[in-house]
Amino acid sequence: MADTTEVKIVSDSVTAEARARKENRKKVSNEPSKLEKFWKNNFGFMFILVWLVGFLIFRLYPFISSFIYSFSDFHLFKGIQEWGLMNYEDIFTDKKIMSSLGTTFAYSFITVPMKLIFALFIAYILNYKIKGVNLFRTAYYIPSILGGSVAIAVLWKALFRDEGVINAILGFFGAEGVNWLSDPDYALFIISLLRVWQFGSAMVLFLAALKNVPVELYEAATIDGASKARQFFSITLPLITPVVFYNLVTQLCQAFQEFNGPYIITQGGPRGATTLFSLLIYNRAFGQYEMGMASAMAWVLFIIVMVLSVIAFLSQKYWVYYGDEK
Repeated sequence: MADTTEVKIVSDSVTAEARARKENRKKVSNEPSKLEKFWKNNFGFMFILVWLVGFLIFRLYPFISSFIYSFSDFHLFKGIQEWGLMNYEDIFTDKKIMSSLGTTFAYSFITVPMKLIFALFIAYILNYKIKGVNLFRTAYYIPSILGGSVAIAVLWKALFRDEGVINAILGFFGAEGVNWLSDPDYALFIISLLRVWQFGSAMVLFLAALKNVPVELYEAATIDGASKARQFFSITLPLITPVVFYNLVTQLCQAFQEFNGPYIITQGGPRGATTLFSLLIYNRAFGQYEMGMASAMAWVLFIIVMVLSVIAFLSQKYWVYYGDEK
């Protein structure tokens, strides 16, 4: 009898242990793996993974590598023979490079103010309730979409070449044609005009800002006898200065990086009159295969744009008005 009891106790113990092991195996099988836990805790990471890989490969790596190569004489086919500051020394001693840099400054300081003024002028007109205003807004915005394309640059060249449409129109009225693209005195202006023509994006932002100006301020100014010009400079312009500041910075950065127009229309000519700094970087990199020099020039351009942007940000406290300020 005692033996039977002991056997039963041992049997129950073995059964309990087997049941416990089975339950533990079930719990282990139901528990997620480390990889599953990682994806569960970082599920949102999956949605930016493609962008992150693209950023690391096509943005961050070229950014860092160009900085490193800027201190070398890296040639695309000959490799690296020397390291040092020789590229930066050559940039500031080469007359052609400095002339190109001066041309880029002239181009930027011509196009940016003209583009902003013209965009604000058109936006101010389109802010009024006139018949067919939506059609005009669309028509004025289209050049901003098409202006940076190769096709428009080719069309611009066809308009202003010696036997182009503009000279044909002048000849029709008995006027003598002008060498728009072959005369250094006119070539940069024609290239700048193409940039100014692309005022649509800035115009849309100005138009949105104008619509946010309270109408009550205009009504009060009208009662006080303020003219339209006085209302514009005392009410409209101060209240849209944040948008003016934004357009100024973005258009300045874009102007210093302009490439398509000068490359397609004049190839930097005549006599270097339209050789912008970005075009010279392209020629050094893919024309002469001097990647080290091209990288150094790109970093100089980056520093120039950064300094101008910092100056703009530091100056905004003197002329930009934000509505939430006391």
